[in-house]
Amino acid sequence: MLDLRLYMAQRITAMLMAPFVLVHLGVMIYAIQGGLSAAEILGRTQGSVLWFLFYGGFVIAVAIHASIGLRVIAHELLGLGQRALDAVMWGAGALLLTLGGWSVLAVTLGPGQ
Repeated sequence: MLDLRLYMAQRITAMLMAPFVLVHLGVMIYAIQGGLSAAEILGRTQGSVLWFLFYGGFVIAVAIHASIGLRVIAHELLGLGQRALDAVMWGAGALLLTLGGWSVLAVTLGPGQ
């Protein structure tokens, strides 16, 4: 039953990430073509609840999706047991969520917030 739940969680997060990726790429292309500097981009994102929610949701979806994927890779390549696989999954998820969360806070709230 756990395998089915992990499978479904990974598929659902993949569906959630698709629009996140498309919007992110569109914004990056717009910023590059518009010649915006890093300071100008941060000026537009800092203090924005919308960007906080957007990138916060993106980070959550990526952390869940990637940690489940790393669990599968660890099982296939290393043949780890259930407990070790769970430790890999939770550890990777926590690391990705922490690093991504810091990035979202830095981009939307600014330094030292």
